[in-house]
Amino acid sequence: MARVHTAPKFLHFSLCFSVILCFLTSSVCANRELDEDNWRDILEGEWMVEFYAPWCPACNALAPAWRELSAQATRKELGMRAAAVDVTKSPGLSGRFVVTALPTIFHVKDGEFRQYKGPRDADSMLGFVQQQRWKQTEPIPGWKAPNSLQMTLVAEFFKLSQALRSVHNTLMETYGLPTWGSYLIFAIATIFIGALLGLVLVCVIDLLYPVRRSDKVLVTRAELDRLAKGDQGKKPDDQELLNDDIVDDADNANSDAEKNSPSDSSGSEAAAAGAAAGDARREVRRRRARKAD
Repeated sequence: MARVHTAPKFLHFSLCFSVILCFLTSSVCANRELDEDNWRDILEGEWMVEFYAPWCPACNALAPAWRELSAQATRKELGMRAAAVDVTKSPGLSGRFVVTALPTIFHVKDGEFRQYKGPRDADSMLGFVQQQRWKQTEPIPGWKAPNSLQMTLVAEFFKLSQALRSVHNTLMETYGLPTWGSYLIFAIATIFIGALLGLVLVCVIDLLYPVRRSDKVLVTRAELDRLAKGDQGKKPDDQELLNDDIVDDADNANSDAEKNSPSDSSGSEAAAAGAAAGDARREVRRRRARKAD
């Protein structure tokens, strides 16, 4: 009977001890897992953030030092907290922070981001925070900061690429499509989406900047005739030149008739005089034509 009463007490004690141990472990390590939803928590306070992947050997080698860093920072009450990002679960954050190698460590202080490139042991990383050696490192510029608008767009593109990759794997593994078949589906989808976006863009431009239609005025035939007559009436110089040409031709005809007349007693002198008069009239006509031009 004693053993029967002792067993429940032992189980109760073990359960309480496990709960207390888990609580103490979580409070000492305080290593927070970041994702797309809670990553903005690091914008306040001081943090050391590690980007890792489960398949990365260097990340697995860094894990003990990272836990020791978190534990020592908690014991010394530095106010620094440690966090980690699994890039396989949160690919958008890897694009937002422009992570090109694993593991990558960032120091964050009140919204300022600096990449840690020192030794990867716990003492060195703790000294980087405790001795404020992070002040010797230039922060990431504002246009490249993870909380900027452009880096938000980069993060969305990274998430889109990860989604397309998962669709590609699903088509090949679940539905048994060959690689070229999956690529063909993506090509057709890209062409269709591009044509649809082009149509939407044309509609938007036409809506914002409509085509200007020229105002056409209907004119009757009578008005056209009247305008034509008015244009003709605006050219007196041409009419004057035409009248001058008629007069000159008439004078030339009279001079020729006078030259051929038998009644003229002095034929040669009259012909010479008529030729001189014709030359004079031609000179006058030429001068008037130049004046009209």
